[in-house]
Amino acid sequence: MRLHGIEYVSYPGSLEYIKELKYKKYFIVTGKSSMFKNGTIPRLEKILEEDNCQYSVFSGIGANPTASEVVAGVNEMKVFKPDAVIGLGGGSAIDASKVMALLYEHPELNFEIIRKSLDINISRNIGLIAIPSTSGTGSEMTKTSVISFGEDNIKIGLKTYNFIPDYAILDGEITLSMPKEVVAQTGMDAMTHAVECYTNKKLEDFSEVLCRGAVEGLFEYLPLSYEKGDITSRQKVHNYQSMAAMAFHNIGLGMDHGISHSIGGMFHYGHGLINAVGLPYVLSYNSRDPLVKERLDKLAKAIGQGNFIESIKNLNDRLNIPKSFKEMGISEEAFLSHYDVVLDNAMLGSTRANPVKMTREEMDKVLKSIYYGKILF
Repeated sequence: MRLHGIEYVSYPGSLEYIKELKYKKYFIVTGKSSMFKNGTIPRLEKILEEDNCQYSVFSGIGANPTASEVVAGVNEMKVFKPDAVIGLGGGSAIDASKVMALLYEHPELNFEIIRKSLDINISRNIGLIAIPSTSGTGSEMTKTSVISFGEDNIKIGLKTYNFIPDYAILDGEITLSMPKEVVAQTGMDAMTHAVECYTNKKLEDFSEVLCRGAVEGLFEYLPLSYEKGDITSRQKVHNYQSMAAMAFHNIGLGMDHGISHSIGGMFHYGHGLINAVGLPYVLSYNSRDPLVKERLDKLAKAIGQGNFIESIKNLNDRLNIPKSFKEMGISEEAFLSHYDVVLDNAMLGSTRANPVKMTREEMDKVLKSIYYGKILF
């Protein structure tokens, strides 16, 4: 199935689809251990060897991919000279693979150019295949790559249509080894994508259907994926998180993601976890806008509940998500000592698309509400 230029393959065992592709020399970008431990790298290597393909594995990507990790990967690509790049793993590996492919093929580019440009009008001929192992980021469907810039203590969403993969392979079997906390956190990342997109002022009919469908599906199958971990629920969540990504790829997100990039860049907690903790507070704040309230009421009706924000809180509880940044583990001393930078950075990125326009004074109230676990706005 082809969706906005991506060949989209989604069923248990679909990793075998690699054999249908035209490429013969693959550079595999992955994390440092999980894809080896769960047998996915050996499985992929066997598939490529059976198809008489050459490959090189780069496993230097951490939980939050950095510019230096990307540059290291590009340097290895220059030696190997692949005709395709595979991003295999969570959103971090896929995000890194996107930037590596672009910088390898266009050495005249650098991070400063990409950071300043919303679209780089150049072609990409090297193949790009995204194979997610977690169900949340939706990076396999989007033009965005989130990279950490240590010198600025911030994560930045780089954007260009050149980052959209040629192929997205969603094999639920790869997700079976996900630990429960990863299922919860990445699943709530997907939920945040769907809900922030649905409450965005730019929402249109096509994305509305995708968002609502993703919200309904995640409320039904994410708890089952967390508690049972069966292939049916894992594949369903894998699919619904991709639906949410298709929607926000076109519309955008909101303040919860702006806050997440700021907190994640400073304190290095998982993106999905930060999104999950912040989501009820952000929705409570944004519900002062009549259109947001109306849309949240529609979502509540779609999932058969009376109050959508309370339903998110209940889902977080079922998934053992902390109720505040303080409970999450950020000490008050650390939070306050870095607070001015965190506050400034939270005003950037997706916060600019928030349905309620934010001032620094209002963001201060929201951040402290999420940190202390009580409404201060």
